[in-house]
Amino acid sequence: MGIRLYREEDRNEWDRYVATSDHTTAYHQLGWKHVIERSFGHRTYYLVSEGEHGRIDGILPLVHLKSFVFGSFYVSLPYFNYGGVCADRPETTNALLQEAIRLTGEAGATHLEIRECRPLVVGLPSKSEKVSMRLELPDSSEMLWNSFPSKLRSQIRKPQKEGFSVKIGGKEELDSFYRVFARNMRQLGTPVYPKEFFHEIMSVFPRSTAICVVREKHMPVAAGFLVGFKDTLEIPWASSLREYNRLAPNMLLYWSVLSFASEQGYKVFDFGRSTPGEGTYHFKAQWGATPVPLYWYYWMRDAGPLPEINPRNRKYRIAIEMWKRLPLVITQVVGPRIVRNIP
Repeated sequence: MGIRLYREEDRNEWDRYVATSDHTTAYHQLGWKHVIERSFGHRTYYLVSEGEHGRIDGILPLVHLKSFVFGSFYVSLPYFNYGGVCADRPETTNALLQEAIRLTGEAGATHLEIRECRPLVVGLPSKSEKVSMRLELPDSSEMLWNSFPSKLRSQIRKPQKEGFSVKIGGKEELDSFYRVFARNMRQLGTPVYPKEFFHEIMSVFPRSTAICVVREKHMPVAAGFLVGFKDTLEIPWASSLREYNRLAPNMLLYWSVLSFASEQGYKVFDFGRSTPGEGTYHFKAQWGATPVPLYWYYWMRDAGPLPEINPRNRKYRIAIEMWKRLPLVITQVVGPRIVRNIP
């Protein structure tokens, strides 16, 4: 077994491993290396374990984030709920992690963060307060509809009765998605990703990504970005305009993507990450989604609390409130420069 950096000649073997391993996620695909490098300019370190006859038997994608405000650290993978190490044997997992720790230490970075959707026995401190909300899908959208309680069906019918329309498409819907997404991020006090990030994703993964947009007449009022992999369809980014909340366009959005997922043959719908007990958790649970624990592991250069580079950190509270008051056009220009360093 040898641990080394990915080389271009490994592409076919990497793709084979991602396609056949039981533990890989959408974000282990090599295309995300290109997306992150092109969209944010970060250096990536994709590690491979080379077993017998040159066959890959383990992988670990890493991204180095470095800024004056947030410091220097490695993540697998930033911007997404998943990533982490995938290996055929525990000793391979440990060897990949040890190489990641070595790289982190040599770079003088403060910490290494490994995002997993299964527990690892690796002797590293971890967080597990977040969950992924997932719904097993039936064989048809009709069966899915009939499984919903009457109250949920009534909430879906409300925007339908108001005449809202729905379209699921590709790049032609990107401007509409981003219009809703950017406004919602500003209202939440969170810097927005650049539109080019989503354009890159759809360019690299044209057959496994889509955008769903809900409109009131010609006005986009809710939108979601979809990523498919194996038997799972995920909605990593979704937004709706607050001024339309009383008409529940987000209910029509989620019903539309769930129906789409079922009819396309997906077996699981991933609503994304939530904190148990919070509003988004209850919203997703009403559709029948159940929580799957997430495990984020850390190697720390120095002793101390585990990092909290997220909006829940109290030291960012003033900045978040100020951001909510900025003009939308400013947040769309400045936001991408900030968010590139927020994992």
